[in-house]
Amino acid sequence: MSAQTNTAALLKVVTGKCRASYVNVIEPRLNELSGKEEYSMTVLIPKNDKNTLAAIKGAVDTAIAMKWPSRVPQGVQKPVHDGDGPKPNGGDYGPECEGHYVINVKSSHKPGVVDAQLNPIMSREDFQSGDYCRVSLNAYAYDNKRIGVSFGLNNVQVLEKGDPLGGSRTRPEDDFGPAMNNAAELDDDIPF
Repeated sequence: MSAQTNTAALLKVVTGKCRASYVNVIEPRLNELSGKEEYSMTVLIPKNDKNTLAAIKGAVDTAIAMKWPSRVPQGVQKPVHDGDGPKPNGGDYGPECEGHYVINVKSSHKPGVVDAQLNPIMSREDFQSGDYCRVSLNAYAYDNKRIGVSFGLNNVQVLEKGDPLGGSRTRPEDDFGPAMNNAAELDDDIPF
């Protein structure tokens, strides 16, 4: 194995089972800050997944050592955040983040998205926020307006459906079916 291949392996992480949020991996979305089309998602890693967390820490440390081999600058931003704490830019994480570490990942290239049997997933309905997956990531350090480490999104393996995040959806049959035809008559005491 060459040194370049070995380093690439140290920067790559394949997570254990995690939960997906803000899923945007089937079609790109415009990033208003960069002006570029990107694929992205938020990865929620259970705090008890010690193997994934150790691999992430190793990849972050390797990216830092590669970018700043002689002296690490002050204020290097890290990509992993505590879902039980405040967001880095203020505010609170949602209840789905409790007991998890949170990583936002993105890519300008379409990630491969497959199901548990490695069949391609092409529809947004087949992978949504709240579903459980494994994610292939690569760490990289940056030094532009800010300095830090982030993770790029490589591939996603959807393992199982989860409760949807971001609001509940109902079926048309439930909203407009026979039960709705039995609505009570209006009462004259309603003030509007």
